[in-house]
Amino acid sequence: MEFPDPQVNAYAERFTETEGQLLRTINRETWSEVLMPRMLSGHMQGRILSMIAQMLQPKRILEVGTYTGYSALCMAEGLTPDGRLHTIDVNDELEKRVRGYFAHSEYDSKIELHIGHALDIIPTLDEQWDLVFIDADKENYTAYYDAVIERMRPGGWIVADNVLWSGKVLDPEEGMDAETLALHAYNQKIMKDERVASVLLPLRDGLMCCRKL
Repeated sequence: MEFPDPQVNAYAERFTETEGQLLRTINRETWSEVLMPRMLSGHMQGRILSMIAQMLQPKRILEVGTYTGYSALCMAEGLTPDGRLHTIDVNDELEKRVRGYFAHSEYDSKIELHIGHALDIIPTLDEQWDLVFIDADKENYTAYYDAVIERMRPGGWIVADNVLWSGKVLDPEEGMDAETLALHAYNQKIMKDERVASVLLPLRDGLMCCRKL
């Protein structure tokens, strides 16, 4: 399933704030040099993440799943002057590339890149989160949520990517593969959790946004 319609998406991007030069470079180089470039947040989603961050003015951001650093730099645009963004990725092969991109940004001193398993690293970060972005292995979405929800400040947001999974979450549950089942379970969990208010945005591959009450 392809959504939204490519022409509608192109029109929307046409009337969306343009990405900066560094983000354009990351976008281009990711698509030409890195495996699985569809994992990149990209222009439209990046601007939405930036807008969310700029509305929240977060002091502490956590990202689970750095990939090539595009989304981290978008969210960093909303950090307070004393703010900090922690981003975690298990893939050490991209570390040099990502650190290079961060070094060329104005937010380098505000971003801390962690290489390793997020479920091991998150408990070591003594922070209260204002914004969390989850975009990593789908089977662990619920575990990532459980690892951060009690350390979210009231009013803080958790945003999870790929929750529509190319429309596969619409299949009957008995026909879903493991990743789809995990995402469907995550969506159900958020909807039932009385600690948060939620909205699932059908943007690109789906963004589940929830606000800590």
